[in-house]
Amino acid sequence: MTLTAKKCIPCDQGMPRMVAAEVQRLISQIPGWSVSPDNRRLQRRFTFADFRCALVFVNAMGKLAEAQGHHPDFAVHYNVVDVTLWTHVIDGLCENDFIVAAKINQISV
Repeated sequence: MTLTAKKCIPCDQGMPRMVAAEVQRLISQIPGWSVSPDNRRLQRRFTFADFRCALVFVNAMGKLAEAQGHHPDFAVHYNVVDVTLWTHVIDGLCENDFIVAAKINQISV
């Protein structure tokens, strides 16, 4: 099943972080995203024509995040949106982060 066909599942503190091999297996399925050196964060920069388009993207991303129950951190810099994903409760990555990243990649503005 593809990442975009999956839905996030609730996480708890007992869930283990993904190990490097799992992270490397899934990162290839989310083009444009990179992994932090400590394998605990996914990051991507999106660039748009202008501020309005960046906000349309952020609003669509917010709607998606609410539907998945998994929320990215982001910063808007006029026409640039920097997005960071990780599972806060385990201070690292789990499959939910990759699911949301794949779904974010599908947002068109």
